[in-house]
Amino acid sequence: MATDRPRTTPVARVLRVCLHLLVAGLLALAVVRALAGRDGDRAAVTAAATAMAAVYTAGPLIGAVGRSRRAAALWLALLGVTWAGVLVATQDGVWLAFPLYFLELHLLGRRSGPVVVALTAVGAVAAYSAHQHTLSVAAAIGPLLGAAVATATVLGYQALYRESEERSRLIDELTAARADLAAAHHAAGVLAERERLAREIHDTLAQSLTSIQLLLRAAQRALPERTEAAGEYVEQARQAAQDNLDEARRFVRALTPPALESDTLPVALERLCATTTVRSGLPVRLRVSGERVPLPVPHEVALLRIAQSALGNTVRHAGAGHAEVTLSFMAGEVALDVVDDGAGFDPEAVRTRTAAGGGDGTGGYGLPSMRARARALGGSFAVESAPGEGTALAVLLPVPAEAGGAAGEES
Repeated sequence: MATDRPRTTPVARVLRVCLHLLVAGLLALAVVRALAGRDGDRAAVTAAATAMAAVYTAGPLIGAVGRSRRAAALWLALLGVTWAGVLVATQDGVWLAFPLYFLELHLLGRRSGPVVVALTAVGAVAAYSAHQHTLSVAAAIGPLLGAAVATATVLGYQALYRESEERSRLIDELTAARADLAAAHHAAGVLAERERLAREIHDTLAQSLTSIQLLLRAAQRALPERTEAAGEYVEQARQAAQDNLDEARRFVRALTPPALESDTLPVALERLCATTTVRSGLPVRLRVSGERVPLPVPHEVALLRIAQSALGNTVRHAGAGHAEVTLSFMAGEVALDVVDDGAGFDPEAVRTRTAAGGGDGTGGYGLPSMRARARALGGSFAVESAPGEGTALAVLLPVPAEAGGAAGEES
């Protein structure tokens, strides 16, 4: 029958080695004292100590002792017999009771272990009293106190181990639950996006393709007698196909901004700044620093959209005389800063209005949307502003390690 002892840990292995050394040291001490003529018959002590050492050494080498409660009990019984021989030969054998306590508690478990420990302590007290020819309180205190300490230590360790195992199990369950929840959220998001695209395609592309099919069938029926009518049907089908193509391109543009279809992010930001300057009259300057690296499309889309939203807020609400956009490539990160010298605002008041469902205080949900874009990519978003002191917006996104790098000069 398998035991219910805790699995071996590095700390347990160190304690086991210390226990082996303690047993070897105490047996050696008994033999040395006997050879010095201080206690017991030399031959009897040496023979008993050798027998106990042989039995003790055989225990760890027998695999069944560590796997079976019955084998462990048999080994402890044989070890107890040899220990009794040491006790009879010399009173120094009483000190071996202390390591025996730990062995009995560890191998026999929480129920039978303390009972055997108590019997071992009684045997140690009796043997020592027999050698002293008297039973005294002092002779009983040592073995009994040692038994109490050993029992409290082992039972306390086992309780801590069980608590640690339970905590580890709960952590594993929590980790699995979080993974399941994240997978469920992802699946829900994918399903919602699929449903949205399905509705869009059904209401636009699918309807248009159906119209094209009907027009071509009408043209087929009109041929060859009514060629003029067939030509009109074909022209209508061609126009429907062109409209369908335009609609498909709009779907693509909804996923990837047109400014990024053929240009890099710095070029797209340069065009955004120039367009904002021309349309609003607000001077906007772009600065690019660091060694440019290709960014994943989601990073480029997020940074461009954030810059567009930030400059839109600046034009509509800030009354600024100048704005500056800075794109910084750093080791493993990319940062976007948008700064203006406009009227500014109270970020805390805006945050309160947003939490209450009143938007961001700029006529919409620009700031929460920008913050959500940054956090969705594992980045951070911060706004610093005060009435009359302008506004500074900062976004920091991590760049995947696989992103390559190409040197670039400051714009």
